[in-house]
Amino acid sequence: MVKLKEQSIALRNAGLGYNGRAILNNVDLEIEPGEIICLLGQNGAGKTTLFRTMLGFIAPVNGSVTLAGREVSRLSPTEIARIVSYVPQSYAMPFAYPVSDVVLFGRSAHLGLFASPGARDRRIAAECLELLEIGHLASRPFNELSGGERQMVVIARALAQEARFMILDEPASNLDYGNQVRLLRKVRALAGRGIGILMATHHPDHAFMAASRVAVLSGGKLSHDGPPEATLTPDTLRSIYGVEVQVFDTPQNGHASRRVCAPVVE
Repeated sequence: MVKLKEQSIALRNAGLGYNGRAILNNVDLEIEPGEIICLLGQNGAGKTTLFRTMLGFIAPVNGSVTLAGREVSRLSPTEIARIVSYVPQSYAMPFAYPVSDVVLFGRSAHLGLFASPGARDRRIAAECLELLEIGHLASRPFNELSGGERQMVVIARALAQEARFMILDEPASNLDYGNQVRLLRKVRALAGRGIGILMATHHPDHAFMAASRVAVLSGGKLSHDGPPEATLTPDTLRSIYGVEVQVFDTPQNGHASRRVCAPVVE
């Protein structure tokens, strides 16, 4: 039987920062397969530092950061890419690659240094496009897509890595309302396939819509970690963003009720 810690990303009493100086202290966070954690915090709270540490770009100042039971510092970039994939806020291509090739780039973690993608790699890339319902974009130049289409393609690229975890850095930041909802549906579907997801967002409502847990970075530490309904209270949201926010349940109307946020603007 595989131990849970060998299936998770875990930070234990970790100090995270640069040049031996921690800007986040005593971080305890575990991400398991199949769960969605929404990460909230003001700009500059340390989300990028957390992501860069988990992806092996910078070393923790102290404590431990493990991916699938192994210290991230002992893993090669290829090994890390097979465990966790990354979706940035924006993704630009210098050339007009077709969408199918952009997604195929995600297979590089499984190829040798001079190897070319084979039939299996192309099949997996095509399956990822179909899973996200964007197979019709396969031959389109990536640079000609809308913002929402590009974001779905980049998620398909990350999915093609076949990693068991995915980090999404504010994936809805440049999307209109409809595409935000569609994105969250796809994120929930990916978690349903057993992928553990850490998603940064500035929209607390996204946590109520999709997350199994909410983590909050504030004051140089992980100040909250728990279910959305228990964590995202008016007091917590005020401490994060410095504004008054009401939180209330929506009417059921035959469906399960859900909490929503409404900022006080008067």
